[in-house]
Amino acid sequence: MKQFKFDIDYVREQFPCLCKTVNGYPAAFLDGPGGTQVPRRVVDAISEYLFYHNANAHGCFVTSIETMDLVDEARETMAAFFNCSADEVVFGESSTTNNFKVVLAIARDLQEGDEVLITDIDHESNRSPLRSIAERGIVVKSARVDLDTYTLDVDDFLSKLSDKTKVVAINWAANANGSITDVKSLVEQAHKLGAVTIIDGVHYAAHKPIDVQEIGMDFLVTSAYKYFGPHMGVMYAKRDALAKLRTYRVLSEDNTEPPVKIEMGTPNFEHICGCAAAVDFIADIGRRHAEYFPGDLAGLEGKRRDVVAGMLAIDAYEEPLAEKLRIELGKIEGLRLRTSPEGYPKTSTVSFTIDGVNAHDIAVHLAERGLFVWDGDFYAIEITNHVLKLGDQGGLLRIGLAPYNTPEEIDRTIKAVQDFVKEKK
Repeated sequence: MKQFKFDIDYVREQFPCLCKTVNGYPAAFLDGPGGTQVPRRVVDAISEYLFYHNANAHGCFVTSIETMDLVDEARETMAAFFNCSADEVVFGESSTTNNFKVVLAIARDLQEGDEVLITDIDHESNRSPLRSIAERGIVVKSARVDLDTYTLDVDDFLSKLSDKTKVVAINWAANANGSITDVKSLVEQAHKLGAVTIIDGVHYAAHKPIDVQEIGMDFLVTSAYKYFGPHMGVMYAKRDALAKLRTYRVLSEDNTEPPVKIEMGTPNFEHICGCAAAVDFIADIGRRHAEYFPGDLAGLEGKRRDVVAGMLAIDAYEEPLAEKLRIELGKIEGLRLRTSPEGYPKTSTVSFTIDGVNAHDIAVHLAERGLFVWDGDFYAIEITNHVLKLGDQGGLLRIGLAPYNTPEEIDRTIKAVQDFVKEKK
């Protein structure tokens, strides 16, 4: 196969923010897990809608008709991203909101004593909706984390899964540290017992191709702003699974067909256009790099082929940079990597702590040098504050890569962390 070469110059040209400087340093946006930067085309799509097509839905006049056409086109684009049908694409305010809508609808048909299963490694947007229905007499169980590998403890998960389990919520990749879960096998086990499966794909979606047909989950939540789009949640809802839900609706609304039966109120049409533009950006990357992945793309066509190629190219570019970051940071005295070991699947997110140091102090040191990283628990509260007990230490220091990051930025980050440790001695 031809040696992979990523067109980093072309990608960086799409992001006006990359010209920013801090204290004379060029800004390095290593904060992707909290939200990536936005390419120009996404802002253009939002502006284009507001300037020329802005209207509410279901009117007989041209801008209203254009609005509905644009929403239909956006569903088709997101369907290519998920590998599903357009009527299985749900737009919402956020992944948290989408998750609550699903869980509250499911809860209408649960009985006291029914069980749901979450995990300790998850973001609270995937835990709290199910935790909240405990007040109805629902039993909430949570699977542990394997602290040797910073991954979900599968044995503990399976031991807590039973014929009483009605809902299972697990993440595909942990936003706290990038560890990837084998969701396909767990979805299969949950479905054998008749449980509904909700997968948190928010972190995973920015780094790896998604194929909902292969995994078979009932619901998959993602956030467009984690993959170059606006602040909006985009959810895959399997047609049969959504059709069964008794969703909450405004009483005057009579449309109970998927997917709009769970989309409350007037949609954010401009951000829907922005979501489609973000996926088009990924597809554009794919068209430029498809030649490197002939085997993976065999049998695919159209926008789906371009999207998969784009995600494969992003992953192929980010992973060597992340590997270098993990290896070099791991050599620093007193620094503890908090992600799964080499050989385990993971995203290009690298989290760590330094003995005796508050994570916020490290983040400030890096920020002053134009290196934007996150510190804290990132709403992965259970694993960060209760399992790892890092609350008093300021949580984790998290570095997340995106396809606009460069090898030079990785070198700068390694050097800055090394300097920080030397200064603390």
